[in-house]
Amino acid sequence: MTDPRLRARILRWALFVALAGAVYFLRLLPTGSGSGGIPGPDWEILLAFAWVLRRPDCIPAVLFAAVVFLGDILFLRPPGLWSVIALIGLEFLRSRARFASGLPLLFEWALVGTVLLLMTLGNRIALTVFLLPRPEATLDILHLGMNLLAYPFVVGASGWLFGVRHELPGGQGEPGQRP
Repeated sequence: MTDPRLRARILRWALFVALAGAVYFLRLLPTGSGSGGIPGPDWEILLAFAWVLRRPDCIPAVLFAAVVFLGDILFLRPPGLWSVIALIGLEFLRSRARFASGLPLLFEWALVGTVLLLMTLGNRIALTVFLLPRPEATLDILHLGMNLLAYPFVVGASGWLFGVRHELPGGQGEPGQRP
């Protein structure tokens, strides 16, 4: 038989890919908003950040990079640039997951906000260095603000809907689960 932890991990991988696919599908729908609207948050990146802070082994780096790279292709961003920047942010948060597990949501929110700010600045600097067109600074600020506003909702949905919670001390898994 299959190990229940491996099965749960694979189901979370599939859930992450399905949710990212749904987000990409909804973004590609012609809703008539046109240009000039407020940019929406990067739901797939926020979801990955929230999950990796709760369960560092929840999302593999290759899977995350592939999903974000698909977003680069679909939304006509420079292929691989945002993927690499987002992967660096994810791995930084993964390395801080043990530290962040004892933090209140406000401090976790500040940590994720700092990472998102540095990712946005890194993206702008890379676009400038390579002489690629970059969005106006106000759009980047709005996008960052939308990500920051959406993060607590993603954390709540991760716990209530998807059951992604912090590990118990000693890596015992989910609360109520036998070792």
